[in-house]
Formats: sequence, structure tokens, C-alpha cells
Amino acid sequence: MSINSLKLAKETRISALRMVSKAKASHIGSALSIVDILAVLYGEVMNYDSSEPDKYSRDRFILSKGHACVAVYAALAEVGFFDKQELQTYGNDFSNLMNHISHKIDGVEFSTGALGHGLPFGVGKALASKLKKDSWKTFVVLSDGEMDEGSNWEALMFASHHKLDNLICIIDYNKLQSLDSINNTLALEPLEQKLQSFGCHTIDIDGHNHDKLEEALLERSYGKPKVIIANTVKGKGVSFMENSVAWHYKSPTDSELALALLEIGDEK
Repeated sequence: MSINSLKLAKETRISALRMVSKAKASHIGSALSIVDILAVLYGEVMNYDSSEPDKYSRDRFILSKGHACVAVYAALAEVGFFDKQELQTYGNDFSNLMNHISHKIDGVEFSTGALGHGLPFGVGKALASKLKKDSWKTFVVLSDGEMDEGSNWEALMFASHHKLDNLICIIDYNKLQSLDSINNTLALEPLEQKLQSFGCHTIDIDGHNHDKLEEALLERSYGKPKVIIANTVKGKGVSFMENSVAWHYKSPTDSELALALLEIGDEK
């Protein structure tokens, strides 16, 4: 299906901001940095049917950085997996919309939270598809800080060995972790060369450019797992949140929410 990805990105940002503010929750900066990636995936690239979430031929999407769940919840609601009214329950007691992504929601394949688990699971899915000679693909979004986890490198080594070119990994490279920069915590560079040495097909792009994202996501990798290094901005779309580590845990006040929505162009 094809949905206007720019409109999807805008509405996803608006809903994500409202959800985090209402719940007084965390991780809005981490969510905003992946919105454009999600918008292109759900708007232009992935094969899915929101009226039949478990359809066997669907592409599988895994959010390995499970703390950025509000962006995925918002996108799923926007494309019809569930009623947008349910977003208002995010973070409430007994809500299915948990503070880390939950498979209790239609469209969510796997619950994640502890970092380094999503990619190994996604590799297993890709292997299953390859062994069965199915055509569906597996897409995994990871954080850059998550690349400190050894389980991800083991998974990439396994994917390369088994020539899983139906696996597409997208690293949200916003250069900030929970408390500091990537470079000050555990530097990843030279990231692309490291990935290539593990047998991956790599593409380095602007992670907010929808045309470049679509082109990279659709590019064939011919016998290699594909890893897209998506250079992003934490808090993208809200000037006072951008490139600020504070918004990993901070939630916007009512006045900050109003300013953020004004910047994004919420007309409601």
C-alpha cells in the first residue's frame, strides 16, 4: 500500500508528543528520531494489511529500541491497525499500550525493551523466511547506543553467514545515548567499515530524507544482510528537543507540548 509518508510522519509526531505528555512518560527524543523511518516503511515500502495483521505474507517489522514505542504505536494507529482513540490509554494501568513496545498490540511482532534482543529475533525470522523460500522481508530498527551490545554483532555475523538478504536493519544514528553522546560513552566509528567487515551491505544516508530512505530500503543487497546507517537528529521536528540528551527521559509540560505542536503544525 502507498500512503503519503510526509503526512504520516507529521501525524505520528503529533500523536507521539501528545501520548508522552499525557502519560508523563519518557523517550520522546528517541521516538521523534525514528518517525521518518517509520513513515517511509509504513507509507511506501512494507507489505502489510492493517485489516489482517497476522497475514502470513506480511513483512515483519521489529523495533529493537523498544523504548521508542510511542512512534510505532502512533504510526500503527495512523495506518489503521487500531483506533486512534486507544492511543490516549498509553502508559495507563492495564493498557495494552505499554511503555516499552508490546506484542499485545496488532501490528507488533515482538515485545522489546532490553536492548540487543530485537535484531537476533529478526535474524531468526529472516532465516525462517529464507528456508521456506517465502518472499516476505524482515525490517529491524535499532538504536546506535544499542550497537554496544555484543548480541547484535553476533546476529549480524550469523545473518551474513546465512546470506540473509531478506533482512534489512536500520540503525537510528542520532549520536546520543541515554545520558551522554555516543562518542563519550563507547565510540562506534568507523561504524560502516565495521559493518562491512561483518559481511553486511551498508548504505549511509540522511535518516530524515524520505526519498533517500525509500531508495535505500528498496535497494537489493544480493546475498548480504543490509544495514542502513540512518543519520538522524534526536528530537527531530521540535527545535528545543533536537540534539538534547535531556529529552531521552524528560516529558513535555503542557506549555512545552503546545510549543512543540505549534512547530510541527498541528491544526487541531
